[in-house]
Amino acid sequence: MTAYVIYGNIVLSVYVIWSVILIMKLGMVGLPNVGKSTLFNALAGGGAQCANYPFCTIEPNVGIVSVPDKRLDELAKIYNPKKVTPATLEFVDIAGLVKGASKGEGLGNKFLANIREVDAIVHVVRCFEDANIVHVDGSIDPIRDIETINLELIFSDIEILQRRIDKFKKQAKGDKSLKSQICLIEDLLAWLEDGKSARGFIVESKEDMDFIDSLDLLSSKPVIYAANLLEEDYLNGVENNQGFLKVVEFAKFESCVVFPICAKIEEELNDMLPEDKTLFLEDLGLSESGLERIIKTSYNLLGLISFLTAGTDEVRAWTIKNGTKAPKAAGKIHTDFEKGFIRAEVIGYDEFKKCGSMVVAKEKGLVRLEGKNYVMKDGDIVLFRFNV
Repeated sequence: MTAYVIYGNIVLSVYVIWSVILIMKLGMVGLPNVGKSTLFNALAGGGAQCANYPFCTIEPNVGIVSVPDKRLDELAKIYNPKKVTPATLEFVDIAGLVKGASKGEGLGNKFLANIREVDAIVHVVRCFEDANIVHVDGSIDPIRDIETINLELIFSDIEILQRRIDKFKKQAKGDKSLKSQICLIEDLLAWLEDGKSARGFIVESKEDMDFIDSLDLLSSKPVIYAANLLEEDYLNGVENNQGFLKVVEFAKFESCVVFPICAKIEEELNDMLPEDKTLFLEDLGLSESGLERIIKTSYNLLGLISFLTAGTDEVRAWTIKNGTKAPKAAGKIHTDFEKGFIRAEVIGYDEFKKCGSMVVAKEKGLVRLEGKNYVMKDGDIVLFRFNV
């Protein structure tokens, strides 16, 4: 991509080296044989091993998927760039879990370490009966399955907080300012010991919330419950599936997102060409795939948006946190952009599309000059100007 660098009154175009890009990591978890790895293969095309026995996933499988964005397609038609680069997210298929994982049972230590590295959890829950697919607990009970995993995360967090309290109490002898943090940890510890996840713990101030976030607790990570259904339940009305309805009711307490999905349908979609996928979804009465729904839900859950850059070299989407100011967004492209930020030339995608080109947009006065305090919006098409 071409960047524009200002030396005095002279503007030079240069090629830049990309900085580290924000890639959202979603960890897919679930008890053995709930359809987790099947769904992972369908969504990410990762080739994860699927088998009818526990622990067929040992090392986490990773799949990088493009974030669908029709805006990039439209910009590509206008600019005819050398390449088009969508935003991406990473799916991590994490080993199946059993009771006692927090104590090292099964693949517990690997499971917990892998969970710690992801931004959000996609918890696959089985909501269907199938005599040909065994269940580690011998029967189908989605709430029991959810609680099995949640409790293992909670047990791990309890151990972390107990160690943190001991450390803080030793430090507090010479630093009384730690007293409030110790009280906060003790309250949170009591909450966890009651079997409740940290994500449901409510605090009164942003300072307290920032402190809890710094603890990096497993049970505080955002969760999407993906209720895996049989095709007939998925297509004919989820309100008839009691397992799904129970998951929805359970998730209300922690304000978690729940949506139905059919791993079998997603698996079929994975093998199709784009045009065939569209027709297949239309035939099923669906407007979008499960992958698209997971991506949208994940973006909303984590407060993410995309801004766009466009030119003849490249059309690209960049992922940032909602509320990011222009200099920080510029730093996603290259650190020098943030350090030497001068201003940003910005136009919203919808306005740009109506104009058809940047020249027309500028003639109509629709391209705005924004400074350091400008908060980026989803779909902003931006040209950053900076000094090096």
